[in-house]
Amino acid sequence: MAVQDKVRFAVVGAGHIGKRHAEMVSREDEAELVAMVDVRTKDECDATDFNVPFFTSIEELLNSGLEFDVVNVCTPNGLHAAQSVMALEAKKHVVVEKPMGLSKDNCEKVIFKSLQMSKHVFCVMQNRYSPPSEWIKSIVEDGILGDIFMVQLNCYWNRDERYYKAGGWKGTADLDGGTLFTQFSHFIDIMYWLFGDIDNIQGKFADFTHKDNTDFEDSGFVSFDFINGGMGSINYSTAVANQNLESSMTIIGKNGSVKIGGQYMNEVEVCNIKDYEMPTLKEANPANDYGPYKGSAANHNYVIKNVIDTIKGRTSATTNALEGLKVVEIIERIYKVRNEQLGLN
Repeated sequence: MAVQDKVRFAVVGAGHIGKRHAEMVSREDEAELVAMVDVRTKDECDATDFNVPFFTSIEELLNSGLEFDVVNVCTPNGLHAAQSVMALEAKKHVVVEKPMGLSKDNCEKVIFKSLQMSKHVFCVMQNRYSPPSEWIKSIVEDGILGDIFMVQLNCYWNRDERYYKAGGWKGTADLDGGTLFTQFSHFIDIMYWLFGDIDNIQGKFADFTHKDNTDFEDSGFVSFDFINGGMGSINYSTAVANQNLESSMTIIGKNGSVKIGGQYMNEVEVCNIKDYEMPTLKEANPANDYGPYKGSAANHNYVIKNVIDTIKGRTSATTNALEGLKVVEIIERIYKVRNEQLGLN
């Protein structure tokens, strides 16, 4: 691709996140939105602001003869892997929303196809761009905390009947996949990004308030060891009443302790490190606003910019396909423990 050429995007899925992708593409001087796809009409999707062709399926898009470079997969979780493979077979780069798939096996098929077709797969993990995440990555990589002893990830959110609508895909085993996939994979990604893979997984799980509107648990306590040393835990729930409570990570190291907290892990609450002065961080972007409930930070502009810069040869993917697979595989292993405990195998 010539440096002066615009990168052309087609967005598959015109829900809240798909429209955010389309908006971020539209704002970039070096990008062009050329199509959108959804099983609903443009009016039903409230996507009339986007003056581009609107297709009813990814197959219709790929068979249309329309010229474009990138497919953004923003559909329900259970469709991500198969639609990514279809786009790669059509020789398009892929931007896939989290999770990359709902199984390691499906993610491996995406990676195989991307290598076969020599095309990029970008996994959307926009929390990596938040100032606290960038800061904590630097102090872990530079060894400022020393040996890592303990890491605790707490994710306590509200998801109730306002979110799980009757007849929708959210809450279903085949299209949603589970609380860790849909709500908290961003934070598992940050943990993996910082500390690597885990082993010796143990857990306790419960479904307190979602028996009537989801196929899976809403809460869990999970403990494990990091392969690189130290131990960790993930404590999570979507049974919090009224509104989100927190998303936080506490890290205890040989040289000190830090805690990133707030509702979306967007604030540094504690920095207590020997002979270290905390720098002033730039302000974090606000959370994604879904009306009655909130989601992770609205950093999709950085994702689209990274896609453009990578395709034009200026940089590399912020979250590559192997990292996307590892997050899915970690969740899959946690859910194996859950299934054994709850007798779901």
